[in-house]
Amino acid sequence: MNDKPIYVTRPHLPPLEEFIPYLEQIWSNQILTNGGPFHQQLEAALCEYLGVKHISLFTNATIGLVTALQALRVSGEVITTPYSFVATSHALAWNGLTPVFVDIDPESMNIDPARIEAAITPRTTAILPVHCYGRPCDVDAIERIAEHFNLKVIYDAAHAFGVQSREGHSVLQHGDLSVLSFHATKVFNTFEGGAIVSPDLKTKQHIDRLKNFGYVDELTVAAPGINGKMSEVNAAFGLLQLRHLNEALLQRAALSQRYCERLADVSGIRIVDTAKAAKPNHAYFPILVEKEYPLERDELYAQLKAAGIHARRYFYPLITDFPMYRGLPSANSDNLPVANRLARQVICLPLYPTLQPSEVDRVADLIRQKGLLR
Repeated sequence: MNDKPIYVTRPHLPPLEEFIPYLEQIWSNQILTNGGPFHQQLEAALCEYLGVKHISLFTNATIGLVTALQALRVSGEVITTPYSFVATSHALAWNGLTPVFVDIDPESMNIDPARIEAAITPRTTAILPVHCYGRPCDVDAIERIAEHFNLKVIYDAAHAFGVQSREGHSVLQHGDLSVLSFHATKVFNTFEGGAIVSPDLKTKQHIDRLKNFGYVDELTVAAPGINGKMSEVNAAFGLLQLRHLNEALLQRAALSQRYCERLADVSGIRIVDTAKAAKPNHAYFPILVEKEYPLERDELYAQLKAAGIHARRYFYPLITDFPMYRGLPSANSDNLPVANRLARQVICLPLYPTLQPSEVDRVADLIRQKGLLR
């Protein structure tokens, strides 16, 4: 038996020798931060690759979310999803905002637009949805609600790098702002990093000032900004990553298809279709362990772990289960029946470009084997 551990993800790393010339150039330039040449090149390259007009690089996506909320002067209450990584709501808390949680759609696993309108109060100023697993939100429905009630929309697009909607447009073109994550575990990474996609140059310039302490020029500080700049080393690494990205996406797609083929007929295992887009990125491979399967979700999770397969229960617990949020009225489990049910069923299986087909088979075979216990 192969006892080599299989982790839920591994960072995609290009050949080390290809990175050395970038580092040599940084040593030659002696520019390490503050919008150096690699920073400028990466912004331009990402705009072209992603099909957007304006992008601002950040040290990480959490600082990006905090800054996006600042840039739009969001106040009061913000409607959001409980089914996400906790940074989504932490960004609200750091801005002194009150998250108002609404339930998710059982198919998309994104915020349910049908639940948003009922949660709007006179204190509501914005909506913070998440393109969960890279599956596009119902952006048209959210836009209609936002326009009718004069609300800002900031998309947490941490999972949605390169994703296009069914209409063939980048999902990053929707909302007032979109925030990307370039964390080491993401489809595209810069070790650590993130970005804000802006609709116009004026907004980008405002965001660029906010991420650099609010400086306009050497003598002028126009806003209480933060230090959110991406370093030259991270930007250079991102440029190199882009050269290998399309190949990595093809590898992810092939591995996802292999999982689908091997798990399609396992009773009680529901494959979450992450291809709800014209161009998915296969960032995750989530499954739902339903009542027809002989093991509960946590039992299957433990069996996988005992076999050296380190899957993850993304997203469990819900954000609303954490102590800083569970006291909010909107965090009541009666308000979030779908999110609570799916959080008890979900497992994200290992998926990354260097995962071997034989390792996918090892994971799938164990799930199939445990499915025959009844």
